[in-house]
Amino acid sequence: MVHIPAPFQIAAMAGLALTLPGCAARAPAGAMPAPVAFAEAILYDGTGQRTGIATLRPAGGHLQGRVEVTGGLTPGAHGMHIHETGRCTLPDFASAGGHLNPDGKEHGFQNPRGTHAGDLPMIQADSRGAAVMDLAFPATLDVLLDMDGAALVIHADADDMKSDPSGNSGGRVMCGVFYRKMP
Repeated sequence: MVHIPAPFQIAAMAGLALTLPGCAARAPAGAMPAPVAFAEAILYDGTGQRTGIATLRPAGGHLQGRVEVTGGLTPGAHGMHIHETGRCTLPDFASAGGHLNPDGKEHGFQNPRGTHAGDLPMIQADSRGAAVMDLAFPATLDVLLDMDGAALVIHADADDMKSDPSGNSGGRVMCGVFYRKMP
């Protein structure tokens, strides 16, 4: 072990103390940007079983992400919407309220008076009842994570994309409340 005389130890430590704060203030070239919050919702069915996850990340003034259902849907198309209240009370998820609709529009991409802000494309379940879908949503995290929150709801049937208020998409079979998450 090398012995450093005491006066030099103090000087070396003082120099180190002066050097470290300067290093911390500068990020090295190519440093990673600060983490960005995103919205996530764990999906449950009417019995309380976890059935999937939805993730939406900020991307150029809107949100984009993925919905993954691990099972529990009947094969085929299902209506899927963002609902106005972040509450998913079993068994019917009526607590999630109606579709997110701050502009007072009508439902459906094919409705000339539509669409609700919460209208989403249908999700397609495979023969095992599983589904994966990438999507974009024209809103910000503040809309999903406001005072009463928001929920993602998947319905029992296909959405006709025009009938108000929910496209005749049947009962609510899966629901998840959005919450803020950091990477």
